[in-house]
Amino acid sequence: MQRATQSRFRKDIRIKPEVVQARPTLRSCARPDCINGGTHPVPKSKDNLNEHLWFCLEHARAHNESWDYFKGMSEREIELFRTEALIGHRPTWPLGKRAARPRNGQGSYAFEDGFEVFSGTAERQRPRPPERRITDLQAKALYVLNLDASATLHQIKARYKELVKRFHPDANGGDRGAEERLKQVIKAYGVLRASGLT
Repeated sequence: MQRATQSRFRKDIRIKPEVVQARPTLRSCARPDCINGGTHPVPKSKDNLNEHLWFCLEHARAHNESWDYFKGMSEREIELFRTEALIGHRPTWPLGKRAARPRNGQGSYAFEDGFEVFSGTAERQRPRPPERRITDLQAKALYVLNLDASATLHQIKARYKELVKRFHPDANGGDRGAEERLKQVIKAYGVLRASGLT
């Protein structure tokens, strides 16, 4: 019975057979008098850089030191090669020669510049005054005085004087009803004064 179980498992389990990889054969050095392996590729010629000769390290170094890409070229040809190397030896053409033409039948790309943005005659922007950064406490104080964040020192003082005269009990015939509002105005001005806005 045990023998049947073993045979069943042998059929069901697939084991990948071991593959013995063949070692790559080493190239011999392209120099006929060298017995070392050719492990370093060097181009055969400047005209065909994709074909290689295989040298050992020592002979590859010697080949690279003696190889002159510009051998047999005139000064003009070398200069032309240098210039074309800037664009990767790709073809170029003058601007506008291969540009797309407008499809609406017009011969040029004319457009309306009503605000003279591109003509250079438009009015230059004036520098804006720097925005004042205020804290929440300063913003609440300005709200009590009914002013916005861009209020100047002169405006803050003028509004403070105006509100003190309006809510002072002496100005209201001794009525203390506006006294709480006066306290808020004085406190708000104190906050602005302490923060340096006044």
